[in-house]
Amino acid sequence: MIACIRHTGIVVKDLENSLDFWTEVLEFKLVKKMIEHGPKIDAMMGLKDVKVTTAKLSDKNGNMIELLKFHSHPSKKRWEGTAYSIGITHLALTVSSLDEILNKCSEKGIFLENKPITSADNKVKVVYLECIEGLLLEIVQEL
Repeated sequence: MIACIRHTGIVVKDLENSLDFWTEVLEFKLVKKMIEHGPKIDAMMGLKDVKVTTAKLSDKNGNMIELLKFHSHPSKKRWEGTAYSIGITHLALTVSSLDEILNKCSEKGIFLENKPITSADNKVKVVYLECIEGLLLEIVQEL
């Protein structure tokens, strides 16, 4: 029944900073940015008076991320879950060069708390990275 996963939505506090991270560090391309409000978005979300800026981003394979900046419904300052919290905990991205991504992160002031490791089966090099607004990314390079 499922044709594909359409996109992953990520609510952000600072849309411009998030766009910079996703486009400059991870090399996603901005496909569409718009402000959504009105009865249709209210009905879809089951909320009243929604006003949200959405930015759809795509990688070179067509995988989509949607960043959402709510103007009408404030949230906590950052995600407070952990790698073992119930629910969605992280997003895993396969990259061609883990070192290149980590260098770009360092240039943006995003530093690792742990070091990349090689998996037990020696098939990937991987690291968990807490990036902007507390989002956990698993960055994976196939070996």
